Amino acid sequence: MNHGTDLETLLSAVRACRACAAELPLGPRPIVRASATARILIVGQAPGLRVHTSGIPWDDQSGARLRGWMGVDQETFYDAARIAIIPMGYCYPGRGKGGDLPPRRECAQLWLDQLLARMPHIALTLLIGQYAQRHFLGRRRKASLTATVGAWPEYAPHYIPLPHPSPRNQAWFQRHPWFGQEVLPALRTRIAALLAA
Repeated sequence: MNHGTDLETLLSAVRACRACAAELPLGPRPIVRASATARILIVGQAPGLRVHTSGIPWDDQSGARLRGWMGVDQETFYDAARIAIIPMGYCYPGRGKGGDLPPRRECAQLWLDQLLARMPHIALTLLIGQYAQRHFLGRRRKASLTATVGAWPEYAPHYIPLPHPSPRNQAWFQRHPWFGQEVLPALRTRIAALLAA
């Protein structure tokens, strides 16, 4: 199988997807980045309004913080040949009472396994937030996001669960200093090794 050509064909189909068009307040705009050579995969929730508008994943304050956590610059972060970005939901789902609505399930059901099958070199997947952790870890995840992130060595080296880097989570970061002291140094070391390989 030629993963590269095959993946490009699949990505074209993903970007043309209209499965949820009737449910999306701003219409479909699937935002994913992938390549057959990527070693690192970032799985978040779903694009926010700003990302929907720009078409660039993690093009916001959360993305700036995530790049800081990873120890990478923008050029490296957006190099799809090295880092793939496939959220649980590919389109902006709209707003709810407490923020953006959850990612729609159709994306993972229709496309995720197909995309992963065409990226054979992924060695590390960052699971950002509860939706990614629930999907990839299943029964292995803990009772809370905090407990799952705290148990990160259980999932390494293939997965590292992370909280969402949103500015809204500032109180969480302050309450859990171990995250910055233990998890982030290990994350940066692992990413640096994979990018250097």
